[in-house]
Amino acid sequence: MNQNYKGWQKLLILALVTVLVLSFTAGCSSTQQQSNGDTSKDKGTVKIGYVNWAECIAISNLWKVILEDEGYRVELTQLDVAPLFVGLSKGDINVFMDAWLPITHETYWKEYKDNLEDYGIWYQEPAKIGIVVPKYVTIDSIDQMKDEAAKFNNRIIGIDPGAGIMKASSRANETYGLGFEVVQGSEPAMMAAMDKAYSKNEWIAITGWSPHWMFAKYDLKYLNDPKKEFGEAEEIHILANKDFSGKQAEAAAMLKKFKMSDAQIGSLEGLINEGMKPEDAARKWINENKDIVDGWLK
Repeated sequence: MNQNYKGWQKLLILALVTVLVLSFTAGCSSTQQQSNGDTSKDKGTVKIGYVNWAECIAISNLWKVILEDEGYRVELTQLDVAPLFVGLSKGDINVFMDAWLPITHETYWKEYKDNLEDYGIWYQEPAKIGIVVPKYVTIDSIDQMKDEAAKFNNRIIGIDPGAGIMKASSRANETYGLGFEVVQGSEPAMMAAMDKAYSKNEWIAITGWSPHWMFAKYDLKYLNDPKKEFGEAEEIHILANKDFSGKQAEAAAMLKKFKMSDAQIGSLEGLINEGMKPEDAARKWINENKDIVDGWLK
């Protein structure tokens, strides 16, 4: 009886061990299959560099969401223009969505173009830079600013010092003999200064560009530039490191199809300006414009 009992014990233990081994093996197999499935969706990392400008923030986050939905990991890195172009040329940054050519970023393009690839123009309207003032300001040209210097507090309110528009503003300041201070800062600080002055109907001059949500929120105008220090209308290009399209052909092909009208980028920027986080605004815009987005992905 005791021997039979011990025999049954051994059989029972053996059966339990067999069940546990089979369960563990099945679990590992399932986990491995799941891991393989996840890995198959991982298309690698895309590194997007952006500057702290409204349209650049908007479209960089837009493509972060799009590419992540397509199976890529996306890293967004905010930089000033000069280090961004250095990183782009070295491959530390893969893509820059907001290159203004042929004028604003001309210096950087000439220096680094051998290491870059131009994916084309995404903004379908002529882009523009210049000195922007409220429409209630009673002058219409940069060459009239000197006579009204006190009303402007002898200042042109600008953005980050490496931006092409700041270099153009400094040239204009000298060419027109204004003697103004071109104030360095950031886009948010510049727009805060505009908001404050506008609310009090005070004169203010800022470094402005189109596309930008400022023209929807405020009644503004460009001052005429008879000496063409800000150049003619520009184009907004996507630039990539020269090796990116070879490494990420599918992502590059999608980016090359990207186009937006003034109304489309304005509606995206508007969501952010109303207080939405850029990534949330991008998600909402994509959901409301699926046909447009699908056209970039085909």
